[in-house]
Amino acid sequence: MNKLKHLFHRNTFKKGIVVPSLIFILFVTFISSFFPSGTTALLGVVQEWIFTNLNWVYVWSVTFFVLFLLFLVFSKYGSITLGDNDSEPEYSFFSWVSMLFAAGMGIGLMYFSVAEPISHFSDQAFNGGSEIRRAKDAQLYTFFHWGIHAWAIYGVVGLSLAYFTYRFKLPLSLRSCFYPILKGKVNGIAGDIIDTFALCSTFFGITTTLGFGVVQLNAGLVQLGLIDGTGFGYQVIIVLVIMTISILSATSGLDKGVKFLSQLNIVAAMVFMLFILFIGPTVFLLGSFSEGIGYYINQFFDLTFNTHAYEPDIQPWFFQWTILYWAWWISWAPYVGLFIAKISRGRTIREFVGAVLIIPTAFNFLWMTIFGNSAIWLDRNDAGGLLSSMAHKSDELLFRFLEYFPVPELSSALAIFIIFVFFVTSADSGIFVMNNIATNNAAKSPKWQLVFWGVLLALLALVLLNAGGLQSLQTMTLITALPFSVIMIMFCYSLLKGLAVDYSYYTRMLSPATNYWSGERWKERLEGILSFKNRELVSNFMLGTVKPALDELAAEFNRSGITATVHTKDKPMELSLTIKHDLIEDFTYGVRNQSKMISDFLVNEDNMPGADENKTFVPKTFFGDSRPGYNIEYFTKNEILADVLKQYERFLELSSEVRNEIFTDTASRRIRNEGNGSTQL
Repeated sequence: MNKLKHLFHRNTFKKGIVVPSLIFILFVTFISSFFPSGTTALLGVVQEWIFTNLNWVYVWSVTFFVLFLLFLVFSKYGSITLGDNDSEPEYSFFSWVSMLFAAGMGIGLMYFSVAEPISHFSDQAFNGGSEIRRAKDAQLYTFFHWGIHAWAIYGVVGLSLAYFTYRFKLPLSLRSCFYPILKGKVNGIAGDIIDTFALCSTFFGITTTLGFGVVQLNAGLVQLGLIDGTGFGYQVIIVLVIMTISILSATSGLDKGVKFLSQLNIVAAMVFMLFILFIGPTVFLLGSFSEGIGYYINQFFDLTFNTHAYEPDIQPWFFQWTILYWAWWISWAPYVGLFIAKISRGRTIREFVGAVLIIPTAFNFLWMTIFGNSAIWLDRNDAGGLLSSMAHKSDELLFRFLEYFPVPELSSALAIFIIFVFFVTSADSGIFVMNNIATNNAAKSPKWQLVFWGVLLALLALVLLNAGGLQSLQTMTLITALPFSVIMIMFCYSLLKGLAVDYSYYTRMLSPATNYWSGERWKERLEGILSFKNRELVSNFMLGTVKPALDELAAEFNRSGITATVHTKDKPMELSLTIKHDLIEDFTYGVRNQSKMISDFLVNEDNMPGADENKTFVPKTFFGDSRPGYNIEYFTKNEILADVLKQYERFLELSSEVRNEIFTDTASRRIRNEGNGSTQL
């Protein structure tokens, strides 16, 4: 007893996340199990209202995610590494891509590979078109739902997590994605709420997938004659076997269990796909794959923005397929994003986005073409419409489809094996991710915590299967996708803000004040670096060093026949040397006493130059052409003289070039200003 008590005291759970999550999970399971009909009806009404009235939120959100990631690929931020600048990827490219599939949508490829194209092909909403048009559109819509848009959703969450975790050294949790906005508050209640949402969403997504997947596995085993029914007893055995292997895989770690199973399943899936390709209508499939890619590219933007507002007859289909898919992918994004981030250290942003968007999408397109178009071809030629008539039986459709190929028993067995391993890899990576969220990315957790999540998944999935409450849980998961889509947009804002700071930090050149530095007067330089100035000290520097330099230079200009004047202004103090011109822009070199905010971390740091408050003052230059200035607090009088002469030489060089007349010609600006109702220069 004492050993058991000691075991449970040794945990890395964060109570602020785990306790509210378990309360909510158990509450939802309770009402879904004991009041399945009423709960399903109520949540169905809510979902229908959201899909009908707020479908544009999903459409715009997903569109934004696609455009945002494409922007990052082609932007200056694309070369930033997810980790230290010299970080190397932890996994080989093949292992990385294999695990992407395992966590992302591997099981869905098996479940919908035949069911979705056949459903679109036979849907009453498209009966007005020819059979060929319906076949092409079935492939197009399947591509749309399983292509770039779906992976962009996963990519936004995965990239945000990987960036803030490996670049900013923050915990691998959703709260970290809000760091640029919330700063230190991410470690408080706000962060716990965000991670609680992520944990519940992940748990519900895996539970519903496990529950519905068990039904398909059961149907396949019946088809093979290995079991003689679809009763609850058989489902209990299937769940126990899946979760036992999943727990063993999860406790062995990413580098062993998850990695091995993911690679094994990709190889098995490739063999299965090639079997259908070469035994089926090969020439037709390869040709339709090429046409399908072209059709998808041609219709990309129309599909992306289309809400079918002018086609009320198609909108029910649109809500139950496209919007449901967007909601489903968004609801899975915390889980898949966390897993993708975990395995993506060392990749550049450009490599991450390119691989996540293109490689899985290309594979999905090939997979859906081979299975979906084979099914449609068979339905039109050999099956006499039988597959279309079974469109509502998604659990059985894949196995009925395989009956039209040689050795259906062998191919069905291979399909069951792939489905089984996909379930295991989804469950074991899900266990790993849930424990990661619950512990706020603790460095090392006891293995019993992984066992705990696996057992809880299995128990609640069986409870919901037996009570018929899985539909309620799935519906509620889809509803929660609406607020999470808004959260994901905030991720994008936060990520962009972090990237801007990151890029500026690593590309910042040395201060102009260091241009003149040598080993001479180094102690004075050091004293200046170690001190923070108030307004009065900077004003004294300007009056004692800057003004004499500008006065001396103005006197020399005047002796040379060039009129130059020095102007002084108070509050805030400004000094400027101006040479006025009639036909070209005036030359101005000025210095103002400007305040500058200091980071809280620097103020509170013991082993750094001391600062009493979050503000210091610096003498900062400004110019007549509105260029950004720079700090000259370390300049001597002679260095200020040299700096003014450098700027004046630049001014003369630019003014002498014909191509720069548009910037230097004051007459042209006068005409433009007068056209705008202003006579000021």
